[in-house]
Amino acid sequence: MAETLDPKAIEKRIMSEPAKTYSKIAVAYSGGLDSSLGVEIARRKYKAKEVVAVCVDVGQGADEVQVARDKAKALKIDPIYVDARKEFCEEWLTKAIRANSDYEGYPVATSMTRQLIGRIVAQEAVKHGCDALMEGSTGKGNDQYRLHNVFTLFAPGRDILAFVRDFDLTRMEERELSKAWGIPITELVIGGDKTMWCHSIGSGSVMLNDVLPKEVWMWWVPPREAPDKPEEITIGFERGIPVELNGERMPLGDIIDKLNVVGGRNGVGYIDMFEDGITCLKSREIYEAPAAHIILKLHRDLEQNCLTKDEILFKAMVDQRWAQMVYHGEWFHPLKRELDAFIEASQDVVSGSFKVALYKGNIHIAERTLGPGSLFAPEIRDIKRRSFDQRWSANAAKIRGLQFEILAMRDKKVREAKK
Repeated sequence: MAETLDPKAIEKRIMSEPAKTYSKIAVAYSGGLDSSLGVEIARRKYKAKEVVAVCVDVGQGADEVQVARDKAKALKIDPIYVDARKEFCEEWLTKAIRANSDYEGYPVATSMTRQLIGRIVAQEAVKHGCDALMEGSTGKGNDQYRLHNVFTLFAPGRDILAFVRDFDLTRMEERELSKAWGIPITELVIGGDKTMWCHSIGSGSVMLNDVLPKEVWMWWVPPREAPDKPEEITIGFERGIPVELNGERMPLGDIIDKLNVVGGRNGVGYIDMFEDGITCLKSREIYEAPAAHIILKLHRDLEQNCLTKDEILFKAMVDQRWAQMVYHGEWFHPLKRELDAFIEASQDVVSGSFKVALYKGNIHIAERTLGPGSLFAPEIRDIKRRSFDQRWSANAAKIRGLQFEILAMRDKKVREAKK
């Protein structure tokens, strides 16, 4: 269907679609374009007698939450505000860090917050006796699947409404309809999703060679504009999680907030990639994630030092499966919970600290301080020292080479058989 920017025609199209009516609809509300328009759709199209708007703070920043509060007044709603920052840090991000969370180069973030928000909205829907839940996903993206899974699990039996998808609306049509209905529009056309772990910019709307305006960035400064002198920081880890920054112990959330600022101003954290979504359709995705880049790089280095070769190789497969499951909306799947158990068990020895230099987009490990779980043993491995008798290795090398002797004999027989 061709895009129509006449708000009357858009409204007519929506209202002509057959739809049920509902007594009470729970709306995942952020104050953004989609969720704000969703409140009015719930009233006008679905004839909801009551809209239960649920706004969840997952670290998107005080400014974003204030926008949601201001828009709530214009929409004449009284949202339920839930501060989930502590849970997001302590129960979600700790797992993501220990799992080296990475999906095709993206530090798993929005896929987590959508499921956390979905669970809270679903729980509030059940608590307030709602007969439907509404969210603002498009039919082209990933969040429709993530939220559907979570809504179904925590609020079973209730209808799930995704009006942007269900009425085949484009972004520009949403804007025009919002203007016509008197709904304030505060975000840029490009849009985005903000959390403390990663800022997703214009998901699904950034074209091949689009250049983004400066005002979209929360933290990141282009390397050419970053300071000409490296900035040094120190970070300490315990059981795979950062616990200390520049000699001061502090909560993970505070460490992440500070690293986003210091990393961003030094050009760290820029991601520009082609991403394979849940539908297996590719999109160009832009992210900024300074803290995630720093923490995940150091965590991987620490694991390389503290875990055995077999643990590292096996955990890489577990980590990849973990990221795939979370990205695809399966945070609450039993297998994902079981992967968590293995990952957490591997972290008992993953402790140590780093001195790091940040410079124009680069993260340079300047110094490592080993924890008690380190397997680095230079007194044995260092070729400048005498430790074990090197002659012991001769027979071991012969045994390991036997398979290649056998391969050589087989290859000779194959060649002779072909003559």
